[in-house]
Amino acid sequence: MGNKAKLVLLRHGQSEWNKKNRFTGWVDIPLSKEGVLEAQKAGQCIKAIPFDVIFVSSLIRAQQTAMIAMTEHEGGKVPQLHHKGGGRLEEWAQIHDTKASAMSIPVYAAWELNERMYGDLQGLNKDEARTKFGASQVQIWRRSFSTPPPNGESLEMTAKRTLPYFKENIAPLIQQGQNILVSAHGNSLRSIVMDLEKLSKEQVITLEIPTGKPLCYTYQNNRWLKESF
Repeated sequence: MGNKAKLVLLRHGQSEWNKKNRFTGWVDIPLSKEGVLEAQKAGQCIKAIPFDVIFVSSLIRAQQTAMIAMTEHEGGKVPQLHHKGGGRLEEWAQIHDTKASAMSIPVYAAWELNERMYGDLQGLNKDEARTKFGASQVQIWRRSFSTPPPNGESLEMTAKRTLPYFKENIAPLIQQGQNILVSAHGNSLRSIVMDLEKLSKEQVITLEIPTGKPLCYTYQNNRWLKESF
C-alpha cells in the first residue's frame, strides 16, 4: 500500500471587495469581517488534520485565511512564513531552538497560486461591468476556459502557472505522505481541481468554489479521492 496523505484546498474567506461585488484579481485586498468568520469556521473543519506544510498565494486575503484557520487547529503548531529570496528577512528569520522548530509548520507563499489577473476589470463593480460590456460578455470573461478579459488572464492562462507549481512543489510532498493545506483563490483552485478530478473544459465552466469552504482529497495508490467534512 502506498503512502496516504491529505490535500486540503481552501479558497480565502470573503474579502472587502467580494463584499462590495468588485473584480479583485491581483489587487491585494484584505478579508472582511465575514471573511474572518469564514476562515475561523474553515479552521474548525480541518482542525484535526495534522498538516506538514502550508502553501498560500502572495495575496493577503489567502494568507490571512490560512493563519486564522490555523488558530482553530488542535495540534498546537505555529505556522511560520518562510521568505525565500527575501534577503535579510530570510537570512535572519532562523529558529535556534529544536522544540520551537518541531512545533512550527512551514508556510510558503507563491505568486503562481494567485487569483487570475482580471486586467481592465480589476476594481470594477460586477453589475456596472455587465451594464458597460453586456451580461453575456462578462459571463464569458468570468467563466469560459480560454477567453480572457481585456489585458487579463483566462482560466487556461492561470492554469499554465498554477499547475506546474502544484506538480513541482506540492504534489511531490503529498506523494511522500505529507498532509498539505493550500490557501488560495477561486480560479487558481479551479485549475487544480480541474486537473485532480479530470474535468473537461465544459465541466470546469460550472465549477464553483465557495469562499471559506475547504475541499479535501486523500491521495493513495496514485489516485485522488474527494472527501467531505
